[in-house]
Amino acid sequence: MSSVAEKLQRKSQRPVATKQVRLKLVYVDFWSAVKLSFLVALSLGIVLVVATILVWIVLNTTGIFGKLDGTLKDILGDQKFSISTSFSLGTVALFSLVVAILNVVVGTALGAIASMLYNFSVRLTGGLLVGFTNN
Repeated sequence: MSSVAEKLQRKSQRPVATKQVRLKLVYVDFWSAVKLSFLVALSLGIVLVVATILVWIVLNTTGIFGKLDGTLKDILGDQKFSISTSFSLGTVALFSLVVAILNVVVGTALGAIASMLYNFSVRLTGGLLVGFTNN
């Protein structure tokens, strides 16, 4: 082995001391919080729409809607009633899309409000104490 390789091997065998650092989080950037909350809310909205469509497809293929139609026709006494026409895939997908859009708007606004409230509360509390180590 060369002398450089031996030195590197000896250095790697030494125990490395862990250094701990304690820092205070005293400011959250407003626009960063808004962007992050928007992206989180958007991804959750996409998950909501996809999950709703998948649940509808599973319920339709297993015949749950047909059995529910029969039960509700017996209970209501109306032979023209059909839950399949009331809750079609398009209707359910459109409703979940509207709910997802509302969730994105509300989630983004809540992220912005939370960052402002944190920045105001730092003046009273001094910030959040966070510890870090280097391993």
